[in-house]
Amino acid sequence: MNRIPIKTIGGTTIYIKDVAWVRDGFPPQTNIVKVNGQRSVLLTIQKAGDASTLNVISGIKSLLPQIRETVPPQLQINLLADQSIFVRGAISGVVRETLIAACLTAFMILMFLGSWRSTIIIATSIPLAILASIIALSAIGETINIMTLGGLALAVGILVDDATVEVENINRNRDAEPEKDMDEVVLDSASQIATPAFVSTLSICIVFAPMFLLSGVSRYLFVPLAEAVVFAMIASYLLSRTIVPTMAKYLLRGDKSEPNAPASRNPLVRFQKHFEEAFEKFRGHYRALLQSCLHHRGAFLIAFFAVCLGSLAILIPWLGRDFFPNVDSGTFKLHLRAPTGMRIEETANLCDQVEQLIRHQISATEVQSVIDNIGLPYSGINLSYSNSAPVGSSDADILVTLSANHHPTDDYIHQLRLTLPKQFPGVSFAFLPADMVGQILNFGLPAPIDVQVVGNDLAGNRMYADTLLEKMKAVSGTADLRIQ
Repeated sequence: MNRIPIKTIGGTTIYIKDVAWVRDGFPPQTNIVKVNGQRSVLLTIQKAGDASTLNVISGIKSLLPQIRETVPPQLQINLLADQSIFVRGAISGVVRETLIAACLTAFMILMFLGSWRSTIIIATSIPLAILASIIALSAIGETINIMTLGGLALAVGILVDDATVEVENINRNRDAEPEKDMDEVVLDSASQIATPAFVSTLSICIVFAPMFLLSGVSRYLFVPLAEAVVFAMIASYLLSRTIVPTMAKYLLRGDKSEPNAPASRNPLVRFQKHFEEAFEKFRGHYRALLQSCLHHRGAFLIAFFAVCLGSLAILIPWLGRDFFPNVDSGTFKLHLRAPTGMRIEETANLCDQVEQLIRHQISATEVQSVIDNIGLPYSGINLSYSNSAPVGSSDADILVTLSANHHPTDDYIHQLRLTLPKQFPGVSFAFLPADMVGQILNFGLPAPIDVQVVGNDLAGNRMYADTLLEKMKAVSGTADLRIQ
């Protein structure tokens, strides 16, 4: 094939061998993947922006048994990374905390009111308000995610306010007028607090109104949370106007305390009585303290503001500031760049040494898998989706997945930041966002702070970037600074 003519110019024939050399072989290898030290083939699947992570991963898992039947038995197909584990864990954690908060709220209501009937009425409004909020969120296109569930968990404690005030007012009016018909007691009690309860609910909702004015990633994070709280609060108020009075009419009709009734032997009732007596004593002491502060209001105000300002002066220097709290998903991604021109085989050997150091730093029981993605991807599409920006065979990404019961991931990253540059001089290391939350908050960029130098003079851009890098290294708290 090398002697096939391409073109003739001025009597001279140009052959393929003059411009290229054709042979029966393979293209130069530019990518190597290792999983736990073994050569492998890595298939990364990404979902569309509007698709559900849980649905996509569930569909992939359902297809794996069919795929395994069509390949040789020697070929092992394993799941290496599963974002649904993190999503399910986050959702189950928020749901668990919501249930705990609802139970604690019902317990506190029972302790203060001392009536299981009133507790049932008030506690019923919690799941109904949450269900109404979920229906409203679904109607506007929102999904069940960490932020919406977090908003519902935040609202659990205040969902019972309207119902508690309603039931307490019914009990007060019934005790004041015991001969009055129960229907009239319920209607009068509901009408008396309709406006104050509405103003109270509206005040809580207005607190979340500024979140709808946010822009960028903050809007996508906090607007669903605000919507979940507002919808739940509106539902709570409507329930306190409808369901709560109806249940009170039937459940509280026979819930009357006789003044001369003998003391109950029920330990729970006796415990509640002792709690109520102790709380009354506490309220008496608080009343005396409040009267003393009112008599010496000038000294109290000076002391109060002095303590507040002193607390701020002491605490503010120790409080860090961040856009979003760190999420320990049990994974971290290490990008290394060896000296330019290193062959891909040598980079693979370097990754093996780095993996050995990682396994030495982290206990074997805590390491679930280590994936080495070395060199350049074969496809330009794969390269465009990479946030580590590899430029040649000297680049590599090492993804470490830890087991469920592991020590804090940040501690391991801190140790490796100190150890790796000492063990491998001349190699640059940087930890990239590996979990879904970090990647979203970084907008797909390799770091939370990304400085781009743009200009027509490439050499001048490089000199300016080098100067800027040296200045940024002097900023306290920075890590993994590099020119990509």
